[in-house]
Amino acid sequence: MSWIDSLLWDSASVAHIVFLYAFVISVGVLLGKIKFFGISLGVTFVLFTGILMGHFGFTAETHILHFLREFGLILFVFCIGLQVGPSFFSSFKKGGMTLNLLAVIIVVLNIGVALALYFLGEGRVSLPMMVGIMYGAVTNTPGLGAAQEALNQLHYTGDPIALGYACAYPLGVVGIIGSMILIRYLFRVNFQKEEDGLKAQDADLKHKPHMMSLEVRNESINGKTLLQVKNFLARPFVCSRIRHEGHVSIPDQNTLFYVGDQLFIVCSEEDAAAIVAFIGKEVEVDWEQQDMPMVSRRILVTKSEINGKKLGSMHFRSMFGVNVTRVNRSGMDLFADPNLVLQVGDRVMVVGQQDAVERVAGVLGNQLKRLDSPNIVTIFVGVFLGILLGSLPIAFPGMPTPVKLGLAGGPLVVAILIGRFGHKLKLVTYTTMSANLMLREIGIVMFLASVGIEAGEHFVATVVEGDGLLYVGYGFLITIIPLIITGIFARVRYKLNYFTLMGLIAGSTTDPPALAYSNQVSGNDAPSVGYSTVYPLTMFLRILAGQMLLLAMM
Repeated sequence: MSWIDSLLWDSASVAHIVFLYAFVISVGVLLGKIKFFGISLGVTFVLFTGILMGHFGFTAETHILHFLREFGLILFVFCIGLQVGPSFFSSFKKGGMTLNLLAVIIVVLNIGVALALYFLGEGRVSLPMMVGIMYGAVTNTPGLGAAQEALNQLHYTGDPIALGYACAYPLGVVGIIGSMILIRYLFRVNFQKEEDGLKAQDADLKHKPHMMSLEVRNESINGKTLLQVKNFLARPFVCSRIRHEGHVSIPDQNTLFYVGDQLFIVCSEEDAAAIVAFIGKEVEVDWEQQDMPMVSRRILVTKSEINGKKLGSMHFRSMFGVNVTRVNRSGMDLFADPNLVLQVGDRVMVVGQQDAVERVAGVLGNQLKRLDSPNIVTIFVGVFLGILLGSLPIAFPGMPTPVKLGLAGGPLVVAILIGRFGHKLKLVTYTTMSANLMLREIGIVMFLASVGIEAGEHFVATVVEGDGLLYVGYGFLITIIPLIITGIFARVRYKLNYFTLMGLIAGSTTDPPALAYSNQVSGNDAPSVGYSTVYPLTMFLRILAGQMLLLAMM
């Protein structure tokens, strides 16, 4: 029966290591699906399963645990960066600026409360352990990984900070959702009133494409070309179809407008009123029932050579006789501005005759199978550059040790930049959501399993005989105080919609269970919008904050 002993206890055996990880991850993921009072902890249960196995002596060699932990972390943060990269910089525009400011306040207050507890406790809890507690309190696993990377640079030999993380995490989730409920009762939130407020906000949105049928009534543009009308208006719009004397055609820049012509116009919301006032009035037109039937079709960009090209440079109107009215990217419709840069994965709305639209589809690709293959080159080029960046020492005055972005910060920064600007280097950054999620989940469960197995030896003693309960209490204060303060400030100062505020709270703590609760309570997508608006910046700050704190104060 020596093979059983080797499989269960030989920490140098490859079979034992794979067997242990497979067991910890599978059991942890299954337990994570169990809901407590309607809330599940998800893959975080992998950490607790790893702790349990580590407590009973199931482990692997230290250098193997460290390799799997760091490689899992790199995969996780890099895929997060690729996902949030396209929206990272645009999230600071208009209303997103306010939400991101509030998210930064929450991050700063989390750090402030943690430091206050550290100094008030007069060193009872070490700074590294307090950082671990802080990351458990805000349920941010990548930040924990980044903090551990910083401690490796400092040759830290104290208790694993994952102990503080594990103690604070469960009550952290409860505290995040509890803060939402407390704010709701403090302000006596009326859900119907908040819903009406959201509808009023949607009516004021400026960035969505607006479609309308107009009849030319302005005598001053009678006999003028489409190009002349655009120059008169000085506002961008697309005229995708024109009906002149009962015949429908696709106009080009030289098409003449006459009083009585009917136009199908696509423009931005903010320009719609001015265009109607200048051209004529809105009318009802059935564009499908015409003598020259046109088709409108979404065409998927799948050819890598299209990646990074401007829409205007494709000359679809002059070459194929079709019009592009809008582009859908990551679920959002964008106005088809000639300067819009196309990316693989975009869905382009094309209007024209059937054969012309088919030719455009051939140019853009429109082959879904091409998107099924992951772009391995982009992923590993990005990881290579990320590790290179993360290893560069950056000296700051007053810091005893040069700061490094590390194995978490470096890949995250590079992934965000590649996700946003990769098309300029002809890098195809598109991956299907399922592929991105798969790599992320594999990375995070490898990381959590490694951390749990390594920390398990000391966990029970810390909770039962040590300061485990103190860690729980500290974590709860770090969770609840910043969220309550910021939530009250957001409602009083900015009159922030409660549903959006729920998304802000979930996003600023990067907590999926809190987002799931918010979506369930609200019944609309406002929490998801708030979550996605602040998530990129918050994740970036969370990953860097712990590293900077440790490197500056130790």
